[in-house]
Amino acid sequence: MLGRKLFERALGIESPWYIKSIEFDEDEQRLDIKIDFKRGSKFKYSEGDIEGMFKAYDTKEKTWRHLNFFQHECYLHARVPRIKTDNGKVRMITAPWEGKSKGFTLLFEALVLQLCTAMPVHQVEKLINESDDKIWRMLAKYIEEALELNDYSDVESIGIDETSKRSGHNYITLFVDMVKKRTIFITKGKDSNTVKDFVKDFEEHNGDTEEVKNVSCDMSKGFRKGVKENLPNGEITFDKFHIVKIINNAVDTVRKEEVKENAILKKTKYIFLKNESNLTKKEKKKLKEIKMSKMNLKTERALRIRTAFQSVYKAKSKKQFLKELKEWYFWATHSRIKPIIKAAKTIKKHWEGVVKWWDSRINNGILEGFNSLIQSAKSKARGYSTYEHLRIVAFLLTGDLKFNEINPAYEKL
Repeated sequence: MLGRKLFERALGIESPWYIKSIEFDEDEQRLDIKIDFKRGSKFKYSEGDIEGMFKAYDTKEKTWRHLNFFQHECYLHARVPRIKTDNGKVRMITAPWEGKSKGFTLLFEALVLQLCTAMPVHQVEKLINESDDKIWRMLAKYIEEALELNDYSDVESIGIDETSKRSGHNYITLFVDMVKKRTIFITKGKDSNTVKDFVKDFEEHNGDTEEVKNVSCDMSKGFRKGVKENLPNGEITFDKFHIVKIINNAVDTVRKEEVKENAILKKTKYIFLKNESNLTKKEKKKLKEIKMSKMNLKTERALRIRTAFQSVYKAKSKKQFLKELKEWYFWATHSRIKPIIKAAKTIKKHWEGVVKWWDSRINNGILEGFNSLIQSAKSKARGYSTYEHLRIVAFLLTGDLKFNEINPAYEKL
């Protein structure tokens, strides 16, 4: 009797429910706990216009996977009552411990959610000895229910960025609340329709498109078109990370052309793509060697132009920012380095969105970090190449979803 009482406390079993029996199989390393309810008990049921306390009409046997007791798998078994309403409808009662997915308890689901946030699903599958299909279905339910709770009525600044399902193709686009730093929408592709899809979902969650004042994105035609057509007051700030990427690509193009005639540039790709503060000791030594060679390399001059562009963002006033940006543009376009000139003209073409940064002060640094998290998770696991699975993982890692509002057991673990 004492053992049953202890298990009732551990499982949170309360009247009218009680533990009827406990069966332990040492060979199978399995614990089966049978739960019953007191004869004549009434159960609360609420759905639409049906609400009240009802006696059991009949019962149905159910089984749920629960948290392991040490190394032993634990299963709960109970006959769950069905009730008959005043209008003759028969409805199934939800047991207090019953999870959102068939066959799992709330505590077990809370554990799986936390495990899947920390490790790939296929590793969780091995750890808990459940099929990955069951886990994916459970995650999908929690993601959708948590998203339904989101309210976007206070969202005024958003960031838009794409990430690939596979290397170089099959894109998904993330929409991020820049203030709360959370992903609020994910869709396929990277064209103007992604913004249209976002707005539909945004409005369904009390979002007001007219209140969205700032949008951070790259210079892609699709995003610009989508913002213009669907976010009437959204002023675009072209993300400085993507602008630097344009210049970086130009620097790398120069290096590729020049390395054919200058052996000193061999195996130096990442030296010219990184910021100097991020270089290893070996890379810093190599860069110093290149600078001291006095070969007047175009690649080294291109690097200085890129570094100067990044310094523009350290300006102390808007006046200084504009002055330094114009000076940089003059330098870049008079550098006689074709890839750099092309990059500078691309920036000039989008000048308004580049300058907007001074007022909005938003950028896709948050999204770049989210992208890294998602790509890192994808590289460590299988099964993330499908849109549905990648979307689930992206929301798990970057959505800041309130699972505790769906499953009170989530915050207790």
